[in-house]
Amino acid sequence: METFPYGRRFAAGLVILALVVIGSQIKTVNGAGVAYSGPAKPLQQADTLEVEWKQIVGIIQPGNKVGSGTGQVAGGGQPWTTAGGSAEVDLATGRLQFQVQGFVLGGGNAIGTPDSVTMVKGTLVCDTTGTANGNSTLVDTPLVPLSPKGDARFRGDLGLLPLACINEPNLAFVIRTAGGAWIGNGAVRVSGGGD
Repeated sequence: METFPYGRRFAAGLVILALVVIGSQIKTVNGAGVAYSGPAKPLQQADTLEVEWKQIVGIIQPGNKVGSGTGQVAGGGQPWTTAGGSAEVDLATGRLQFQVQGFVLGGGNAIGTPDSVTMVKGTLVCDTTGTANGNSTLVDTPLVPLSPKGDARFRGDLGLLPLACINEPNLAFVIRTAGGAWIGNGAVRVSGGGD
C-alpha cells in the first residue's frame, strides 16, 4: 500500500498549528499551564510579575485597616516611622525580600524605640479590595528579629503564591508584629523593574 510521502509532516504541521492556536490561550505560572478564554481575566504579563516598593514607611493613622473580609489586617495602636527600607517580590517564583532601618514608634511614651516589638514579619495583602471573592489573601514571611535600633531584614522563598497575588492588581506589602497588627507598609510601588 502506498502512502503519501508528506503525510506525516503534514499531520505534524497540523498538530503544531493547533498547539500554537491553543497555546495563545494558555499562560504559564510557576511551570503550570493555566488556561483562560475571552471573558476570564488573563494572568499578569511576565514583565509585571516583579513588584518593588521603593520605601518602607511607618503607619501614620493607628488602627487603619488594609484588605477586605477575612483577609483584612488592622493597624497597630501607635504611629511608627522609619529611616529607610524597601521590599520586592517575584510573583512567579515567590521570592521575597524586605529590609527596614530605624523602624521605631512615632508616638507614645516609648517614642523613638521599637518598645516591646522584637519580631516582625512581612505580609503580602493580595486583592486588597476583595474583588475576586470578597476576601483578601494574606501571605506571610517567617518572623524575623527587629533590633533595638529598629532594623530588620528577610530574604527567602514563600513558595507558590495564590492566584489572587498574581491575577489581581491590588497588592500591598505591610510589616506586621508577631501579634498580627500592621505597623509599616511598602510605598512607591513599581512593577516590572520600572523606575
